[in-house]
Amino acid sequence: MGKKGKKEKKLKGAEKTAAKMEKKVSKRSKREEEDLEALIAEFQSLDAKKTQVLETPCSPPSPRLNASLCAHPEKDELILFGGEFFNGKKTFLYNELFFYNIKKNIWVKAEIPNPPPRRCAQQAVVVPQGGGQVWIFGGEFASPDGEQFYHYKDLWVLHLGTRTWEQIKAPGAPSGRSGHRMVLSKRQLLVFGGFHESARDYIYYNDIHAFNLDTFTWSRLQPTGTGPCPRSACQMTPTPDGNSVIIYGGYSKTRAKKDVDKGTIHSDMFLLRREGKEEQEKWTWTRVNPSGVKPPPRSGFSLAVGPGGRALLFGGVCDEEDDESLEGDFFNDLYFYDINKNRWFPAQLKGNKSEKKKRRRGKKGEQTNETEGEEEEAQGPTEIIKEIVAEDGTVMTIKEVIPAAQAEEDSEEEEEEDGEEEEAAAKAPLVEPCPRSSAMATVKHSKLYLYGGMFEVGDRQFTLSDLYSLDLHKMDQWDVLVEMDPKTQEWLEESESEEDDEEAEAKGGDAEEDDEEEESSEEESEEDAEHPPVKPGEALADYQTRTEKYWLGLAQANMGPEAKEKKVQKVGQAMAKVFFEDQE
Repeated sequence: MGKKGKKEKKLKGAEKTAAKMEKKVSKRSKREEEDLEALIAEFQSLDAKKTQVLETPCSPPSPRLNASLCAHPEKDELILFGGEFFNGKKTFLYNELFFYNIKKNIWVKAEIPNPPPRRCAQQAVVVPQGGGQVWIFGGEFASPDGEQFYHYKDLWVLHLGTRTWEQIKAPGAPSGRSGHRMVLSKRQLLVFGGFHESARDYIYYNDIHAFNLDTFTWSRLQPTGTGPCPRSACQMTPTPDGNSVIIYGGYSKTRAKKDVDKGTIHSDMFLLRREGKEEQEKWTWTRVNPSGVKPPPRSGFSLAVGPGGRALLFGGVCDEEDDESLEGDFFNDLYFYDINKNRWFPAQLKGNKSEKKKRRRGKKGEQTNETEGEEEEAQGPTEIIKEIVAEDGTVMTIKEVIPAAQAEEDSEEEEEEDGEEEEAAAKAPLVEPCPRSSAMATVKHSKLYLYGGMFEVGDRQFTLSDLYSLDLHKMDQWDVLVEMDPKTQEWLEESESEEDDEEAEAKGGDAEEDDEEEESSEEESEEDAEHPPVKPGEALADYQTRTEKYWLGLAQANMGPEAKEKKVQKVGQAMAKVFFEDQE
Protein backbone atom coordinates (compact mmCIF):
# COMPACT_ATOMS: atom_id res chain seq x y z
CA MET A 1 0.00 0.00 0.00
CA GLY A 2 1.39 3.41 -0.94
CA LYS A 3 1.89 6.37 1.41
CA LYS A 4 -1.36 7.98 0.24
CA GLY A 5 -3.37 4.82 0.96
CA LYS A 6 -1.83 4.47 4.42
CA LYS A 7 -2.61 8.12 5.22
CA GLU A 8 -6.24 7.74 4.12
CA LYS A 9 -6.61 4.58 6.19
CA LYS A 10 -5.11 6.33 9.22
CA LEU A 11 -7.54 9.27 8.81
CA LYS A 12 -10.52 6.92 8.54
CA GLY A 13 -9.34 5.09 11.66
CA ALA A 14 -9.10 8.38 13.57
CA GLU A 15 -12.62 9.31 12.44
CA LYS A 16 -13.98 5.98 13.69
CA THR A 17 -12.23 6.39 17.05
CA ALA A 18 -13.64 9.92 17.40
CA ALA A 19 -17.13 8.66 16.53
CA LYS A 20 -16.89 5.90 19.15
CA MET A 21 -15.68 8.36 21.78
CA GLU A 22 -18.49 10.79 20.94
CA LYS A 23 -21.05 8.00 21.31
CA LYS A 24 -19.51 6.96 24.63
CA VAL A 25 -19.49 10.52 25.99
CA SER A 26 -23.04 11.10 24.77
CA LYS A 27 -24.33 7.94 26.48
CA ARG A 28 -22.66 8.68 29.82
CA SER A 29 -23.69 12.32 29.87
CA LYS A 30 -27.32 11.67 28.91
CA ARG A 31 -28.38 11.02 32.52
CA GLU A 32 -26.52 14.12 33.76
CA GLU A 33 -28.14 16.27 31.10
CA GLU A 34 -31.60 15.00 32.01
CA ASP A 35 -31.02 16.20 35.59
CA LEU A 36 -29.84 19.59 34.40
CA GLU A 37 -32.69 19.96 31.92
CA ALA A 38 -35.08 20.15 34.88
CA LEU A 39 -33.03 23.00 36.38
CA ILE A 40 -32.87 24.80 33.02
CA ALA A 41 -36.65 24.43 32.64
CA GLU A 42 -37.11 25.97 36.08
CA PHE A 43 -35.11 29.04 35.05
CA GLN A 44 -37.01 29.25 31.76
CA SER A 45 -40.33 29.27 33.62
CA LEU A 46 -39.14 32.43 35.37
CA ASP A 47 -38.16 33.99 32.02
CA ALA A 48 -41.59 33.09 30.61
CA LYS A 49 -43.18 35.57 33.00
CA LYS A 50 -41.63 38.39 30.97
CA THR A 51 -44.30 39.37 28.47
CA GLN A 52 -43.04 42.70 27.20
CA VAL A 53 -39.77 44.40 26.36
CA LEU A 54 -38.37 46.40 29.25
CA GLU A 55 -35.20 48.50 28.93
CA THR A 56 -33.80 50.02 32.10
CA PRO A 57 -30.65 52.13 32.63
CA CYS A 58 -28.46 50.27 35.10
CA SER A 59 -25.06 50.09 36.70
CA PRO A 60 -22.37 48.10 34.84
CA PRO A 61 -23.02 44.34 34.63
CA SER A 62 -21.76 42.11 37.42
CA PRO A 63 -18.36 40.39 37.00
CA ARG A 64 -18.34 37.60 34.42
CA LEU A 65 -16.31 35.69 31.87
CA ASN A 66 -17.03 33.58 28.78
CA ALA A 67 -19.86 35.91 27.75
CA SER A 68 -20.50 37.34 24.26
CA LEU A 69 -19.59 40.97 23.46
CA CYS A 70 -20.61 42.33 20.04
CA ALA A 71 -20.76 45.69 18.30
CA HIS A 72 -24.13 46.89 17.00
CA PRO A 73 -23.88 47.13 13.18
CA GLU A 74 -25.83 50.41 12.95
CA LYS A 75 -25.72 52.16 16.34
CA ASP A 76 -22.93 53.28 18.67
CA GLU A 77 -23.65 50.41 21.02
CA LEU A 78 -22.04 47.27 22.40
CA ILE A 79 -24.12 44.19 23.16
CA LEU A 80 -23.31 41.85 26.08
CA PHE A 81 -25.04 38.49 26.56
CA GLY A 82 -24.69 35.54 28.96
CA GLY A 83 -21.53 34.50 30.80
CA GLU A 84 -20.59 32.89 34.10
CA PHE A 85 -19.33 33.78 37.56
CA PHE A 86 -17.75 31.51 40.20
CA ASN A 87 -17.31 32.65 43.80
CA GLY A 88 -15.34 29.67 45.08
CA LYS A 89 -18.40 27.71 46.11
CA LYS A 90 -21.13 28.21 43.55
CA THR A 91 -21.35 28.73 39.78
CA PHE A 92 -23.75 31.34 38.41
CA LEU A 93 -24.88 31.33 34.76
CA TYR A 94 -26.56 34.28 33.03
CA ASN A 95 -28.83 34.97 30.08
CA GLU A 96 -28.98 38.70 30.76
CA LEU A 97 -28.80 41.11 27.84
CA PHE A 98 -27.11 44.51 28.16
CA PHE A 99 -26.55 47.40 25.76
CA TYR A 100 -23.71 49.85 26.31
CA ASN A 101 -24.10 53.32 24.76
CA ILE A 102 -20.57 54.29 23.74
CA LYS A 103 -21.18 58.06 23.43
CA LYS A 104 -23.16 58.45 26.67
CA ASN A 105 -21.19 55.83 28.65
CA ILE A 106 -24.49 54.32 29.87
CA TRP A 107 -25.48 50.68 30.42
CA VAL A 108 -29.05 49.55 29.71
CA LYS A 109 -30.47 46.17 30.73
CA ALA A 110 -32.94 44.81 28.17
CA GLU A 111 -35.50 42.25 29.33
CA ILE A 112 -36.95 40.64 26.19
CA PRO A 113 -39.53 37.82 26.32
CA ASN A 114 -38.51 34.21 25.54
CA PRO A 115 -34.70 34.58 25.70
CA PRO A 116 -32.25 31.68 25.28
CA PRO A 117 -31.61 29.65 28.48
CA ARG A 118 -28.73 30.69 30.74
CA ARG A 119 -25.32 29.78 29.37
CA CYS A 120 -21.65 30.60 28.92
CA ALA A 121 -18.93 29.87 26.34
CA GLN A 122 -21.42 30.28 23.49
CA GLN A 123 -20.60 32.05 20.23
CA ALA A 124 -22.30 35.17 18.89
CA VAL A 125 -22.02 36.72 15.41
CA VAL A 126 -23.52 40.02 14.21
CA VAL A 127 -25.23 40.08 10.81
CA PRO A 128 -25.99 43.53 9.32
CA GLN A 129 -29.48 42.97 7.94
CA GLY A 130 -33.03 43.82 9.02
CA GLY A 131 -31.83 46.46 11.48
CA GLY A 132 -29.09 44.14 12.72
CA GLN A 133 -29.12 40.57 14.05
CA VAL A 134 -27.10 38.69 16.66
CA TRP A 135 -26.87 34.95 15.99
CA ILE A 136 -25.99 32.71 18.96
CA PHE A 137 -25.07 29.03 18.86
CA GLY A 138 -24.24 26.48 21.57
CA GLY A 139 -22.57 27.05 24.91
CA GLU A 140 -22.93 25.28 28.23
CA PHE A 141 -24.93 25.26 31.43
CA ALA A 142 -23.36 24.04 34.68
CA SER A 143 -24.85 22.81 37.92
CA PRO A 144 -24.33 25.19 40.87
CA ASP A 145 -21.54 22.99 42.23
CA GLY A 146 -19.80 23.02 38.84
CA GLU A 147 -19.70 19.22 38.64
CA GLN A 148 -22.28 18.60 35.89
CA PHE A 149 -22.53 20.18 32.45
CA TYR A 150 -25.19 20.53 29.78
CA HIS A 151 -23.99 21.46 26.30
CA TYR A 152 -26.40 23.29 24.02
CA LYS A 153 -26.80 22.76 20.27
CA ASP A 154 -29.53 25.35 19.77
CA LEU A 155 -29.43 28.33 17.42
CA TRP A 156 -30.97 31.70 18.31
CA VAL A 157 -31.23 35.09 16.65
CA LEU A 158 -31.77 38.43 18.39
CA HIS A 159 -33.51 40.88 16.05
CA LEU A 160 -32.07 44.23 17.14
CA GLY A 161 -34.58 46.29 15.17
CA THR A 162 -37.66 44.77 16.81
CA ARG A 163 -36.02 43.69 20.10
CA THR A 164 -37.22 40.09 19.78
CA TRP A 165 -35.61 36.67 20.36
CA GLU A 166 -36.26 33.83 17.91
CA GLN A 167 -35.11 30.22 18.12
CA ILE A 168 -34.21 28.74 14.73
CA LYS A 169 -34.96 25.03 14.57
CA ALA A 170 -33.17 23.44 11.62
CA PRO A 171 -32.06 19.80 11.22
CA GLY A 172 -28.43 18.76 10.87
CA ALA A 173 -27.02 21.10 13.52
CA PRO A 174 -23.61 20.37 15.09
CA SER A 175 -23.66 18.27 18.27
CA GLY A 176 -23.90 20.09 21.61
CA ARG A 177 -20.67 21.87 22.53
CA SER A 178 -18.98 24.87 24.09
CA GLY A 179 -15.65 26.58 23.49
CA HIS A 180 -16.26 26.40 19.73
CA ARG A 181 -15.80 29.31 17.33
CA MET A 182 -18.24 30.84 14.84
CA VAL A 183 -17.74 33.52 12.17
CA LEU A 184 -19.69 35.06 9.30
CA SER A 185 -18.32 34.10 5.87
CA LYS A 186 -20.40 35.73 3.13
CA ARG A 187 -23.95 34.39 3.73
CA GLN A 188 -22.90 31.51 5.96
CA LEU A 189 -22.21 31.02 9.66
CA LEU A 190 -19.18 28.72 10.01
CA VAL A 191 -18.81 26.74 13.26
CA PHE A 192 -15.51 25.02 14.13
CA GLY A 193 -14.27 22.86 17.00
CA GLY A 194 -15.22 23.06 20.66
CA PHE A 195 -15.66 20.34 23.27
CA HIS A 196 -18.27 18.30 25.12
CA GLU A 197 -17.68 17.24 28.72
CA SER A 198 -19.46 15.01 31.22
CA ALA A 199 -18.48 14.07 34.76
CA ARG A 200 -16.20 11.25 33.58
CA ASP A 201 -15.43 11.81 29.92
CA TYR A 202 -14.80 14.55 27.39
CA ILE A 203 -14.27 14.94 23.68
CA TYR A 204 -12.76 17.76 21.58
CA TYR A 205 -13.91 18.48 18.02
CA ASN A 206 -12.31 19.62 14.78
CA ASP A 207 -15.37 19.35 12.56
CA ILE A 208 -16.69 22.36 10.67
CA HIS A 209 -20.33 23.15 9.93
CA ALA A 210 -22.06 25.82 7.85
CA PHE A 211 -25.47 27.44 8.41
CA ASN A 212 -26.90 29.11 5.31
CA LEU A 213 -28.59 32.41 6.22
CA ASP A 214 -30.75 32.33 3.07
CA THR A 215 -32.09 28.76 3.24
CA PHE A 216 -31.80 28.31 7.04
CA THR A 217 -30.14 24.91 6.61
CA TRP A 218 -27.13 23.24 8.26
CA SER A 219 -24.47 21.29 6.38
CA ARG A 220 -21.26 19.64 7.49
CA LEU A 221 -18.29 20.63 5.37
CA GLN A 222 -15.80 17.99 4.18
CA PRO A 223 -12.62 19.95 3.36
CA THR A 224 -9.70 18.29 1.62
CA GLY A 225 -6.17 18.53 3.02
CA THR A 226 -4.95 18.18 6.59
CA GLY A 227 -6.68 20.50 9.04
CA PRO A 228 -6.25 21.34 12.74
CA CYS A 229 -6.42 18.59 15.33
CA PRO A 230 -9.43 18.69 17.72
CA ARG A 231 -9.43 21.77 19.98
CA SER A 232 -11.47 24.51 21.62
CA ALA A 233 -10.99 28.23 22.28
CA CYS A 234 -8.96 28.91 19.13
CA GLN A 235 -8.81 32.11 17.10
CA MET A 236 -11.09 32.02 14.04
CA THR A 237 -10.93 34.99 11.68
CA PRO A 238 -12.51 35.46 8.24
CA THR A 239 -10.29 36.96 5.54
CA PRO A 240 -11.30 40.38 4.12
CA ASP A 241 -12.48 38.80 0.82
CA GLY A 242 -14.82 36.43 2.68
CA ASN A 243 -13.48 33.36 0.86
CA SER A 244 -11.25 31.99 3.62
CA VAL A 245 -10.98 31.55 7.36
CA ILE A 246 -7.87 31.55 9.57
CA ILE A 247 -7.66 29.16 12.55
CA TYR A 248 -4.95 29.81 15.16
CA GLY A 249 -4.07 28.17 18.47
CA GLY A 250 -6.53 26.72 20.94
CA TYR A 251 -6.55 24.19 23.74
CA SER A 252 -7.27 20.49 24.16
CA LYS A 253 -6.60 17.76 26.69
CA THR A 254 -6.04 14.04 26.50
CA ARG A 255 -6.03 11.21 29.02
CA ALA A 256 -2.37 10.67 29.95
CA LYS A 257 -3.14 7.83 32.36
CA LYS A 258 -5.98 6.79 34.61
CA ASP A 259 -7.53 9.85 36.28
CA VAL A 260 -4.75 12.08 34.90
CA ASP A 261 -5.38 14.46 32.00
CA LYS A 262 -2.73 16.36 30.08
CA GLY A 263 -3.55 19.75 28.58
CA THR A 264 -2.06 20.95 25.29
CA ILE A 265 -1.82 24.58 24.19
CA HIS A 266 -1.77 24.77 20.40
CA SER A 267 0.09 27.48 18.50
CA ASP A 268 -0.27 26.27 14.92
CA MET A 269 -2.19 28.08 12.16
CA PHE A 270 -4.39 26.87 9.29
CA LEU A 271 -6.22 28.41 6.34
CA LEU A 272 -9.62 27.08 5.25
CA ARG A 273 -10.25 28.26 1.68
CA ARG A 274 -13.49 28.22 -0.32
CA GLU A 275 -13.33 27.67 -4.07
CA GLY A 276 -16.01 27.46 -6.77
CA LYS A 277 -19.61 28.69 -6.87
CA GLU A 278 -22.14 28.23 -4.08
CA GLU A 279 -23.71 25.07 -5.47
CA GLN A 280 -20.34 23.50 -6.28
CA GLU A 281 -18.11 25.10 -3.67
CA LYS A 282 -15.18 23.12 -2.30
CA TRP A 283 -13.21 23.74 0.87
CA THR A 284 -9.50 23.07 1.42
CA TRP A 285 -7.29 23.08 4.53
CA THR A 286 -3.73 24.44 4.26
CA ARG A 287 -1.08 24.76 6.98
CA VAL A 288 0.15 28.35 7.39
CA ASN A 289 3.55 29.43 8.76
CA PRO A 290 3.35 33.15 9.59
CA SER A 291 6.41 35.36 10.00
CA GLY A 292 7.06 38.12 12.53
CA VAL A 293 6.97 38.10 16.32
CA LYS A 294 4.51 35.39 17.32
CA PRO A 295 2.59 35.43 20.63
CA PRO A 296 3.99 33.10 23.30
CA PRO A 297 1.83 29.96 23.68
CA ARG A 298 -1.36 30.58 25.68
CA SER A 299 -5.02 29.67 26.03
CA GLY A 300 -8.04 31.70 27.08
CA PHE A 301 -7.03 34.68 24.94
CA SER A 302 -9.52 37.26 23.68
CA LEU A 303 -9.96 37.84 19.96
CA ALA A 304 -11.48 40.41 17.63
CA VAL A 305 -11.09 41.71 14.08
CA GLY A 306 -9.61 45.19 13.65
CA PRO A 307 -9.28 47.63 10.75
CA GLY A 308 -7.91 46.22 7.51
CA GLY A 309 -8.87 42.68 8.45
CA ARG A 310 -6.19 42.40 11.11
CA ALA A 311 -6.84 39.79 13.75
CA LEU A 312 -6.33 40.92 17.36
CA LEU A 313 -5.25 38.69 20.22
CA PHE A 314 -5.25 39.92 23.84
CA GLY A 315 -4.14 38.32 27.11
CA GLY A 316 -4.72 34.71 28.04
CA VAL A 317 -2.97 32.27 30.35
CA CYS A 318 -0.18 29.72 30.01
CA ASP A 319 -0.81 26.91 32.47
CA GLU A 320 1.99 24.90 34.04
CA GLU A 321 0.56 21.47 34.79
CA ASP A 322 1.85 18.49 36.73
CA ASP A 323 0.13 15.47 38.27
CA GLU A 324 -0.95 17.34 41.39
CA SER A 325 -1.26 21.04 40.63
CA LEU A 326 -2.09 23.60 37.98
CA GLU A 327 -0.61 27.10 37.97
CA GLY A 328 -0.82 29.74 35.29
CA ASP A 329 0.95 32.88 34.13
CA PHE A 330 -1.57 35.45 32.93
CA PHE A 331 -0.92 37.94 30.10
CA ASN A 332 -2.15 41.43 29.23
CA ASP A 333 -0.25 41.92 25.97
CA LEU A 334 -1.81 42.63 22.58
CA TYR A 335 -0.80 41.09 19.24
CA PHE A 336 -1.91 41.74 15.68
CA TYR A 337 -1.96 39.24 12.83
CA ASP A 338 -1.87 40.85 9.39
CA ILE A 339 -3.79 38.43 7.17
CA ASN A 340 -2.60 40.02 3.91
CA LYS A 341 1.09 39.86 4.90
CA ASN A 342 0.82 36.63 6.91
CA ARG A 343 2.73 38.28 9.73
CA TRP A 344 2.43 38.60 13.53
CA PHE A 345 3.56 41.71 15.39
CA PRO A 346 3.14 42.93 18.97
CA ALA A 347 1.19 46.13 19.62
CA GLN A 348 3.12 49.05 21.09
CA LEU A 349 1.43 52.05 22.66
CA LYS A 350 2.78 55.41 21.48
CA GLY A 351 1.83 57.51 24.51
CA ASN A 352 -0.30 60.65 24.70
CA LYS A 353 0.18 63.90 22.73
CA SER A 354 1.72 65.81 25.63
CA GLU A 355 4.38 63.16 25.89
CA LYS A 356 5.17 63.43 22.17
CA LYS A 357 5.51 67.23 22.37
CA LYS A 358 7.82 66.83 25.30
CA ARG A 359 10.01 64.40 23.42
CA ARG A 360 10.34 66.78 20.46
CA ARG A 361 11.31 69.70 22.69
CA GLY A 362 13.77 67.57 24.58
CA LYS A 363 15.55 66.59 21.38
CA LYS A 364 15.83 70.17 20.08
CA GLY A 365 19.44 71.11 19.57
CA GLU A 366 20.62 67.60 20.45
CA GLN A 367 22.76 65.63 18.06
CA THR A 368 21.57 62.03 18.01
CA ASN A 369 22.42 59.09 15.82
CA GLU A 370 20.72 55.81 14.96
CA THR A 371 22.76 53.87 17.49
CA GLU A 372 21.57 56.06 20.35
CA GLY A 373 17.98 55.69 19.13
CA GLU A 374 18.32 51.94 19.09
CA GLU A 375 19.71 51.94 22.63
CA GLU A 376 16.77 54.05 23.79
CA GLU A 377 14.29 51.63 22.18
CA ALA A 378 16.00 48.67 23.79
CA GLN A 379 15.22 49.94 27.27
CA GLY A 380 12.13 48.32 28.75
CA PRO A 381 9.14 50.15 30.22
CA THR A 382 8.93 51.13 33.86
CA GLU A 383 6.23 49.27 35.77
CA ILE A 384 4.14 50.74 38.55
CA ILE A 385 2.25 48.25 40.71
CA LYS A 386 -1.16 49.30 42.02
CA GLU A 387 -2.81 47.12 44.65
CA ILE A 388 -6.52 46.77 45.34
CA VAL A 389 -7.59 44.84 48.42
CA ALA A 390 -10.81 42.83 48.16
CA GLU A 391 -13.21 42.68 51.08
CA ASP A 392 -11.80 39.30 52.16
CA GLY A 393 -8.31 40.78 52.40
CA THR A 394 -6.90 39.28 49.22
CA VAL A 395 -4.61 41.64 47.30
CA MET A 396 -5.24 42.13 43.60
CA THR A 397 -2.34 43.64 41.68
CA ILE A 398 -2.89 45.88 38.65
CA LYS A 399 0.10 46.79 36.52
CA GLU A 400 0.52 50.27 35.08
CA VAL A 401 3.28 50.94 32.56
CA ILE A 402 5.32 54.06 31.79
CA PRO A 403 7.18 53.78 28.46
CA ALA A 404 10.96 53.86 28.82
CA ALA A 405 11.38 57.10 26.85
CA GLN A 406 8.76 58.85 28.93
CA ALA A 407 10.24 57.71 32.23
CA GLU A 408 13.73 58.81 31.18
CA GLU A 409 12.69 62.20 29.86
CA ASP A 410 10.54 62.93 32.89
CA SER A 411 13.72 63.00 35.00
CA GLU A 412 16.03 64.73 32.51
CA GLU A 413 13.84 67.39 30.90
CA GLU A 414 11.53 68.71 33.60
CA GLU A 415 13.04 72.19 33.36
CA GLU A 416 12.15 72.45 29.68
CA GLU A 417 8.40 72.15 30.29
CA ASP A 418 6.37 75.31 29.62
CA GLY A 419 3.26 74.57 31.67
CA GLU A 420 2.39 72.60 34.75
CA GLU A 421 -0.66 70.95 33.12
CA GLU A 422 1.36 69.67 30.19
CA GLU A 423 4.04 68.39 32.54
CA ALA A 424 1.45 66.54 34.61
CA ALA A 425 -0.06 65.00 31.49
CA ALA A 426 3.34 63.88 30.29
CA LYS A 427 4.12 62.25 33.62
CA ALA A 428 0.82 60.38 33.81
CA PRO A 429 1.43 56.63 33.44
CA LEU A 430 -0.21 54.66 30.67
CA VAL A 431 -2.75 52.35 32.25
CA GLU A 432 -3.21 48.82 30.97
CA PRO A 433 -5.86 46.21 31.70
CA CYS A 434 -4.49 43.81 34.30
CA PRO A 435 -3.43 40.34 33.06
CA ARG A 436 -6.46 38.10 32.51
CA SER A 437 -8.00 35.29 30.51
CA SER A 438 -11.46 34.61 29.06
CA ALA A 439 -12.23 38.33 28.64
CA MET A 440 -14.66 39.59 25.99
CA ALA A 441 -13.44 41.79 23.12
CA THR A 442 -14.93 43.52 20.10
CA VAL A 443 -14.14 46.41 17.74
CA LYS A 444 -16.40 49.38 16.91
CA HIS A 445 -15.34 52.46 14.89
CA SER A 446 -11.70 51.25 14.96
CA LYS A 447 -11.69 51.07 18.75
CA LEU A 448 -11.02 47.87 20.65
CA TYR A 449 -13.30 47.30 23.65
CA LEU A 450 -12.28 44.83 26.36
CA TYR A 451 -14.62 43.69 29.12
CA GLY A 452 -14.31 41.41 32.16
CA GLY A 453 -12.51 38.08 32.29
CA MET A 454 -10.67 36.48 35.19
CA PHE A 455 -7.29 36.01 36.85
CA GLU A 456 -6.05 33.99 39.80
CA VAL A 457 -4.20 34.75 43.02
CA GLY A 458 -3.04 31.49 44.58
CA ASP A 459 -6.01 29.14 44.58
CA ARG A 460 -8.56 31.96 44.27
CA GLN A 461 -10.24 33.06 41.05
CA PHE A 462 -11.18 36.71 40.62
CA THR A 463 -13.78 37.62 38.01
CA LEU A 464 -13.63 41.12 36.55
CA SER A 465 -16.21 43.68 35.43
CA ASP A 466 -14.02 46.50 34.13
CA LEU A 467 -14.26 47.97 30.63
CA TYR A 468 -11.39 49.43 28.56
CA SER A 469 -11.07 50.91 25.09
CA LEU A 470 -8.08 51.41 22.80
CA ASP A 471 -8.02 53.50 19.61
CA LEU A 472 -6.43 51.16 17.06
CA HIS A 473 -5.43 54.04 14.76
CA LYS A 474 -3.80 56.27 17.37
CA MET A 475 -2.50 53.40 19.55
CA ASP A 476 -1.78 56.00 22.23
CA GLN A 477 -3.28 54.63 25.45
CA TRP A 478 -5.96 52.47 27.02
CA ASP A 479 -8.97 54.42 28.30
CA VAL A 480 -10.74 53.16 31.42
CA LEU A 481 -14.51 53.31 30.86
CA VAL A 482 -15.53 51.21 33.88
CA GLU A 483 -13.14 50.66 36.76
CA MET A 484 -12.80 47.37 38.60
CA ASP A 485 -14.77 47.37 41.85
CA PRO A 486 -12.99 45.35 44.58
CA LYS A 487 -16.28 45.05 46.49
CA THR A 488 -17.54 42.65 43.81
CA GLN A 489 -14.67 40.25 44.47
CA GLU A 490 -16.43 37.80 46.76
CA TRP A 491 -14.77 34.44 47.44
CA LEU A 492 -16.34 31.78 49.63
CA GLU A 493 -14.15 29.02 51.05
CA GLU A 494 -15.21 25.41 50.50
CA SER A 495 -16.80 23.68 53.51
CA GLU A 496 -15.12 20.58 54.88
CA SER A 497 -18.06 18.38 53.89
CA GLU A 498 -21.43 18.53 52.20
CA GLU A 499 -23.03 17.59 55.54
CA ASP A 500 -21.68 20.76 57.11
CA ASP A 501 -23.24 22.78 54.28
CA GLU A 502 -26.61 21.11 54.73
CA GLU A 503 -26.56 21.65 58.51
CA ALA A 504 -25.58 25.28 58.06
CA GLU A 505 -28.41 25.83 55.58
CA ALA A 506 -30.92 24.09 57.89
CA LYS A 507 -29.94 26.19 60.90
CA GLY A 508 -29.14 29.31 58.95
CA GLY A 509 -31.08 32.52 59.21
CA ASP A 510 -30.66 36.23 59.03
CA ALA A 511 -29.61 36.42 62.67
CA GLU A 512 -26.92 33.79 62.22
CA GLU A 513 -25.58 35.52 59.11
CA ASP A 514 -25.40 38.80 61.01
CA ASP A 515 -23.48 37.08 63.82
CA GLU A 516 -21.04 35.63 61.31
CA GLU A 517 -20.49 39.03 59.72
CA GLU A 518 -19.83 40.59 63.12
CA GLU A 519 -17.41 37.81 64.05
CA SER A 520 -15.55 38.12 60.75
CA SER A 521 -15.30 41.90 61.10
CA GLU A 522 -13.98 41.48 64.67
CA GLU A 523 -11.43 38.93 63.44
CA GLU A 524 -10.33 41.29 60.66
CA SER A 525 -9.88 44.17 63.09
CA GLU A 526 -7.90 41.92 65.44
CA GLU A 527 -5.71 40.79 62.55
CA ASP A 528 -5.08 44.41 61.53
CA ALA A 529 -4.05 45.22 65.08
CA GLU A 530 -1.51 42.38 65.07
CA HIS A 531 0.32 43.57 61.95
CA PRO A 532 3.80 44.99 62.62
CA PRO A 533 3.28 48.72 63.31
CA VAL A 534 4.92 51.45 61.25
CA LYS A 535 7.59 53.38 63.17
CA PRO A 536 7.45 57.19 63.14
CA GLY A 537 9.25 58.60 60.10
CA GLU A 538 9.89 55.14 58.65
CA ALA A 539 10.04 54.89 54.84
CA LEU A 540 8.11 52.26 52.92
CA ALA A 541 11.25 50.45 51.71
CA ASP A 542 12.61 50.27 55.27
CA TYR A 543 9.28 49.00 56.60
CA GLN A 544 9.08 46.29 53.90
CA THR A 545 12.64 45.14 54.65
CA ARG A 546 12.07 45.08 58.42
CA THR A 547 8.76 43.17 58.23
CA GLU A 548 9.48 41.05 55.16
CA LYS A 549 9.37 37.71 57.02
CA TYR A 550 5.97 38.47 58.56
CA TRP A 551 4.30 39.54 55.30
CA LEU A 552 5.75 36.62 53.33
CA GLY A 553 4.31 34.25 55.91
CA LEU A 554 0.92 35.94 55.74
CA ALA A 555 0.93 35.87 51.92
CA GLN A 556 1.92 32.19 51.92
CA ALA A 557 -0.92 31.35 54.29
CA ASN A 558 -3.34 33.32 52.14
CA MET A 559 -2.26 31.82 48.81
CA GLY A 560 -1.69 28.21 49.87
CA PRO A 561 1.40 25.97 49.97
CA GLU A 562 1.41 25.36 46.20
CA ALA A 563 1.88 29.05 45.26
CA LYS A 564 5.10 30.01 43.49
CA GLU A 565 7.79 31.75 45.55
CA LYS A 566 7.97 34.78 43.26
CA LYS A 567 4.21 35.33 43.42
CA VAL A 568 4.24 34.98 47.21
CA GLN A 569 7.00 37.62 47.45
CA LYS A 570 5.10 39.97 45.16
CA VAL A 571 1.84 39.63 47.07
CA GLY A 572 3.64 39.93 50.42
CA GLN A 573 5.27 43.21 49.37
CA ALA A 574 1.93 44.48 48.08
CA MET A 575 0.18 43.64 51.37
CA ALA A 576 2.90 45.44 53.31
CA LYS A 577 2.56 48.49 51.09
CA VAL A 578 -1.22 48.62 51.46
CA PHE A 579 -0.96 48.38 55.26
CA PHE A 580 1.83 51.00 55.33
CA GLU A 581 -0.23 53.47 53.27
CA ASP A 582 -3.30 52.91 55.45
CA GLN A 583 -1.30 53.98 58.52
CA GLU A 584 -0.23 57.32 57.02
